[in-house]
Amino acid sequence: MKKLITAFILFFFILSLNAQKTVHFTASDGIKITADLYMTTNTNAPFIILYHQAGYSRGEYLRIAPKLNELGFNCMAIDQRSGKEVNGVINETHLEALKLNKPTEYIDAIPDIEAAYQYVKLGIKPNKIIIWGSSYSAALVFYLGSAHYNGVDGVLAFSPGEYFKINGKEIRSYASKVECPVFITSAKNEEKQWKGIYNAVKKEKSSFLPETKGKHGSKALWKDNNSHETYWNAVKNFLLKIKA
Repeated sequence: MKKLITAFILFFFILSLNAQKTVHFTASDGIKITADLYMTTNTNAPFIILYHQAGYSRGEYLRIAPKLNELGFNCMAIDQRSGKEVNGVINETHLEALKLNKPTEYIDAIPDIEAAYQYVKLGIKPNKIIIWGSSYSAALVFYLGSAHYNGVDGVLAFSPGEYFKINGKEIRSYASKVECPVFITSAKNEEKQWKGIYNAVKKEKSSFLPETKGKHGSKALWKDNNSHETYWNAVKNFLLKIKA
């Protein structure tokens, strides 16, 4: 009986290490943003801000964020206004945008990704900030990384592309201004979509393509992708270099 009680205590202690806490903050245009914090016991650990792909929500990272905690990173997955639902998690920021009659196209999410960065930078104040994008947000993180070139320590982009222009400029023009290490990955057949962005990066950079078909966006790390372990190995190698 004593062993069983000890096992339960250990189980709940492990759960508490990756405890999820939902927080809210406001974008510059007044929209309330919903996000999930995944914190380790080390509040000074490097911090990863996780942005989701088209049609999704912060639920894209339900199984990814805890693994990042295990690697020693604190995380926050946000709902951007451009998105809807995934893994049973509804995009609350999208609903808020609809209530206020705000547009919800891809580039309309820029205030959301900026607000998340400011929330972490000024509120949590980690020693290092890493930004991680999936699909359309993988393009947006290059814009964010260029705007805060001295305040971002790493960029991960899952399936980025020239999906849109920002202020009349292609994504590759923002990628050229990023000062931190950059990692890009995607499905095997998507390389041509991001090669120009990758080539524009002037600083340290690396990329990964699977031998199999792979997957689009951050869901490449989900277990239902038969090459998820190879993606994880590439991500770990990149992140641990930044953490060192």
